[in-house]
Amino acid sequence: MLKVKKGDTVVVIKGKDRGKKGKVINVFGEERRALVEAVNMVKKHRRQARQDQQGGITSVEAPIRIANLMVLCKGCNRPARIGFIVGKDGLKQRFCKKCKGVL
Repeated sequence: MLKVKKGDTVVVIKGKDRGKKGKVINVFGEERRALVEAVNMVKKHRRQARQDQQGGITSVEAPIRIANLMVLCKGCNRPARIGFIVGKDGLKQRFCKKCKGVL
């Protein structure tokens, strides 16, 4: 089970975009990568597919390794390590290891 989910706010802790915050758009579990909004931008050459569409060079997000991300805790408002706890109903829940708050 991955500690980063779609919709989480994360902080990049390593690489060229260190310190940037963004929302997770998509998670690719088997590849251990995630798409984060406005992080790891790459240039892509686009061809004009239709008459009304313009071609050229555009910037798009590329997947980034999950190991280079930390989840931003809503309780303590800092990047925190994430743990799992089994609730009373038997479901796993994620919690912040700093403030012990459930995510």
